[in-house]
Amino acid sequence: MRAALPLLFALAAALPAAPAPAKPDPSEAELQKIIEKFSEKESEFLAARERYTYRQTVRVEDFDGGGTPGGRYDLLSDIIFTGAGKRTEKIVRAPVSTIKFVQFSPEDEQDIRSVQPFVLNSKELPKYHVRYLGRETIDEIDTLAFAVKPKEMVPGERYFSGIAWVDEQDLQIVKTYGRATGKLKKGNDQRFPKFETFREQIDGKYWFPVLTRADDTLYFEESVVRLKMRVKYEDYKLFKGQSTIIFGDVVPDSPAPPKKP
Repeated sequence: MRAALPLLFALAAALPAAPAPAKPDPSEAELQKIIEKFSEKESEFLAARERYTYRQTVRVEDFDGGGTPGGRYDLLSDIIFTGAGKRTEKIVRAPVSTIKFVQFSPEDEQDIRSVQPFVLNSKELPKYHVRYLGRETIDEIDTLAFAVKPKEMVPGERYFSGIAWVDEQDLQIVKTYGRATGKLKKGNDQRFPKFETFREQIDGKYWFPVLTRADDTLYFEESVVRLKMRVKYEDYKLFKGQSTIIFGDVVPDSPAPPKKP
């Protein structure tokens, strides 16, 4: 009888391990607390990001409905601080756009700046319906997925509509997928691509956007256009001084301050 024990142990070792029991979904009360906490974390992150410099690279390519390439739009810019401590955007390289089948609008520029790197902070939270979808593991990160859509749209404002994945431990958004939306004037034939934005942890605390990408087909009233977009955010560096945000101006290099006698 004892001679059979090694065989039994071998058979037991060969059996697959039982999967860990799934975590129960949070209750409604717990979900409300989680939403409030991660919106507070997002507020902290937004304030922190405004103290960082970084490089932003935008590339957009368009194709007609049959896949024929149209052209390309490129923009390389640095988000920096001037000698006076003002945070601004310095255009590094902006070759002439050769895009053929679409035109950039003010809404597109606003989307690149504020909607694609979507932040659902405490100020923005009242504008949105947030609905829990379930748990999901993304790149070995345990996340809570939420559907997000605007409650109502004010003319001139831009909004995010889609899904946000929140790190269950840090309670910060680590990925978003959806599209920008807003209330447009009648007769304004605009379409906006679906996109996904990925974040990574910078300096061991906050999750910063590092990549936005889109590859979508836009159905206009008189044409069909395939649009590919890629926005990279890189080289984040903390700036120690105070900041005031100004966008769009080309900033000349500041002269070195005179040495004290």
